[in-house]
Amino acid sequence: MVLESSGRSIAAVARDLGINEGTLTNWVALYRKKHPVEEEPLTISERARLRELERENRELRMKADFLEKAAAFFASHQQ
Repeated sequence: MVLESSGRSIAAVARDLGINEGTLTNWVALYRKKHPVEEEPLTISERARLRELERENRELRMKADFLEKAAAFFASHQQ
């Protein structure tokens, strides 16, 4: 009932069945883990966007690393 496209929440289904919401949540998670849905391949524009986001992520990580090192440097030389 939860997995059908009815759009009903786990809480609503659990209430209707008279079971604990946490129990139903665990059952649904276990089912989804054992029956993964294959994702559709990315389109060309999605792949391009993913590459752009990965590049941006690398740049931001480098900037964050630099700022962290700069802050440590200035903190050690301030004393």
